[in-house]
Amino acid sequence: MLIKNGKVYTMSNFGILNSGDIRIDKGKIVEIGNDLSPINNEEVIKLNGEFVYPGFIDVHGHMGLYEWGMGFEGADGNEMTDPITPHMRGIDGINPMDISFKHAREGGVTVVVSGPGSANVCGGTFGAFKTYGTCIDEMVVKNPIGMKVAFGENPKRVYNSKSKMPMTRMGTAALLRSLIVESKNYLAKKEKAESKNEVFTEFNLKYEAMIPVLKKEIPLKAHCHRADDILTAIRIAKEFDLDLTLDHCTEGHLIADKIKESGFPAIVGPTMTHASKIELGNKTFDTPSVLINKGVKVAIVTDHPVIEQEYLPICAGLATKNTGLSELDALKAITINAAEIVNIQDKVGSIEKGKDADIVIFDKSALFSDSKCLYTIINGEIVHRL
Repeated sequence: MLIKNGKVYTMSNFGILNSGDIRIDKGKIVEIGNDLSPINNEEVIKLNGEFVYPGFIDVHGHMGLYEWGMGFEGADGNEMTDPITPHMRGIDGINPMDISFKHAREGGVTVVVSGPGSANVCGGTFGAFKTYGTCIDEMVVKNPIGMKVAFGENPKRVYNSKSKMPMTRMGTAALLRSLIVESKNYLAKKEKAESKNEVFTEFNLKYEAMIPVLKKEIPLKAHCHRADDILTAIRIAKEFDLDLTLDHCTEGHLIADKIKESGFPAIVGPTMTHASKIELGNKTFDTPSVLINKGVKVAIVTDHPVIEQEYLPICAGLATKNTGLSELDALKAITINAAEIVNIQDKVGSIEKGKDADIVIFDKSALFSDSKCLYTIINGEIVHRL
């Protein structure tokens, strides 16, 4: 396939290519430039300056775990029976047949990071998935990408109703610390047995799931809205020398210096919603701009189904409205920054030679509410055509 004569936002060192061309072969981007000629009977998409982007990436949501038009029968995001469930795997609950995947493609979203909700102190693992396919195992970009933990109101509300710990923020932090310590002790025993070539007989799925976190192979993916909860997440990650992403980060603009000092990235959203609970009282589209201006790496997200997945670029566009956030920074927050935050930038997030051919084409800036997604291409295949 050859895409010709687009305004190509490469989101790489190539910058923006006017009258840019992209050649695709075997699902990968193989050439980028100007005035490329068709070869080998390639399918040619002829443009007239339409906007071409790398496929959009949403790094926090629950796609396929809360299904379109269903209640309890399609709600598989929260196992609200135990506050500590690190052995839950989001991939086991995702239905790739959910029509929301089609809606995502129609909005230019080609990769979603999906996993458990925030009812539990530790909810299980998230993975990154393409939005096209019928078998979730074949849609994996990377799995797992993070271990979900939650601070603030949600765990308190769920387990207060059960008269069970945690009923306070202190209880949430204590349970998470206990899990980390128990997992460290488990890993030490396992490694000691392996060093002596002994059979390890204490296999435990909960602690096994935490080993990639302890080894900093994946981060804690921390649900934290309020400033004090953000700081507690940072405190615990620093205490145990763990990687961390600050998911939602609703009051991040109030403590931007502290977040910058922490070195952890911010995953901001959902913002295009009503402030439905107390910890959302300071929600604002200013947050990405304030954090980016401080030098924090930021992704913008929908938290699907809180905001429907296809509106991700609209959320990024709204973050530029009266906030000082540039068009390019808004686009980075749903492309290359998003990919880097979840460590999938070797495959997606920019239009570069060797990366997956995940490309979307809009009639005008995708950040405008009246723009139309003309084509969505995933792994070199047209999966949506207007």
